[in-house]
Amino acid sequence: MTDPKVWGLLGLASRAGYVVSGESTCEIALKKGEAALVLIDEDASAGTQKAMGDACRYRGVPLYLLESGRLSESIGKSGRKIAAVKPGSLAQQLQRLLRPDSNI
Repeated sequence: MTDPKVWGLLGLASRAGYVVSGESTCEIALKKGEAALVLIDEDASAGTQKAMGDACRYRGVPLYLLESGRLSESIGKSGRKIAAVKPGSLAQQLQRLLRPDSNI
């Protein structure tokens, strides 16, 4: 179970412009070094999870698996399975809250 504070912080980060979502946008952010952490919905396909996992491991960016449906609900964009959070204090706080959970 993920700390409820995560969902509020994720929504705040999204409204502040610190979240990019969607597979291709997240890949671009990773390649440019603009992603402090990547969040993926557990409903994302196995291929997507593997591709993002490989990209994150290669670049040393933490990847967290989130509960089904909570990612798109928190950022206010339906159907999103992947999001990257840009570096900053919100990303650091999210990482602290997520660390004990599911880092894949």
